[in-house]
Amino acid sequence: MRESPITHHSSLVTPYQAPYQAPSWLPGGHAQTLYAALLMPRPRVAYRRERWDTPDGDFIDLDWVEDPSAGGAPLVVLFHGLEGSSRSHYSAALMATLRGRGMRGVAVHFRGCSGEPNRLPRAYHSGDAREIDWILRRLRAQNADAPLFAVGVSLGGNALLKWLGESRESAIPIVNGAVAISAPLDLMAAGEALGQGFSIIYARNFLKTLKAKSLAMLERFPGLYDAAAVRKSRTLREFDDLVTAPLHGYQNTDDYWTRASSKPELKNIRVATLVINAKNDPFLPAPALPGLAEVSGAVTLEQPEEGGHVGFVSGTFPGCLDWLPRRVLAFFQQDRMR
Repeated sequence: MRESPITHHSSLVTPYQAPYQAPSWLPGGHAQTLYAALLMPRPRVAYRRERWDTPDGDFIDLDWVEDPSAGGAPLVVLFHGLEGSSRSHYSAALMATLRGRGMRGVAVHFRGCSGEPNRLPRAYHSGDAREIDWILRRLRAQNADAPLFAVGVSLGGNALLKWLGESRESAIPIVNGAVAISAPLDLMAAGEALGQGFSIIYARNFLKTLKAKSLAMLERFPGLYDAAAVRKSRTLREFDDLVTAPLHGYQNTDDYWTRASSKPELKNIRVATLVINAKNDPFLPAPALPGLAEVSGAVTLEQPEEGGHVGFVSGTFPGCLDWLPRRVLAFFQQDRMR
């Protein structure tokens, strides 16, 4: 892997700067993915919810974790994955860690993911860099004197990387650093992987809520797409072709997956960014992961052999979820010490 462009300080080197190693009792990408998402107990996090009106007349909800005495403490912004929320296992783990360190955190919900339908015939998608842009700019304006860091998980990671690459130097005054975790950098490869073998189980799980939301939207906005076809869709490719692509200005699934992929933008990123992808992630085949020649000098690639999709469970049985948040904060701490 490329050595971090951030200066290393011996006093800061921690076990959480070392590559991830899965515990021997949890072998395989599917087990590491499912155990973390379904079986691991999650920290209890008390959130303060805030609603923002969007520039186009919709709204998003943000869940805050704050220490009233923190003042100008660093703020870490989290963008969740497909059908995720502030209650997702990775969100709870990161926010609990931030609170324990006296830092501030905010989990941003994409439209329709906070438990209430959004107002417009629009949802969210993997290439939603514009949405990321106005959110981070507003947070920066509200936190002018505090370090601001961004974390994107899975779909949120792809959208964050897309924004970083498209923004280039203009992202530097907005965020001090970024981390993308298990981002489906090549959406075509990820979509095909989720359409075959055991991984179809993940796609079907996503489709349960995606289809329900899209059909509910159709009741409020008749004629957007074919309800019968949506009900019959069995893969993400079929669903994206019917709903996601046309709803967000793409011609079809191929156009969406091609244009929304963040991998081509990695060479344009100018903000210090850590990109973590396990090679056994069921959502993205290892051959689709980027190499050093495909990223800029600001990007650190970290591609451990194991970890699954946003799994990264550590410790003796029953394990814990602290490796990932601690790895993220170790990277951000290095960035602040430059």
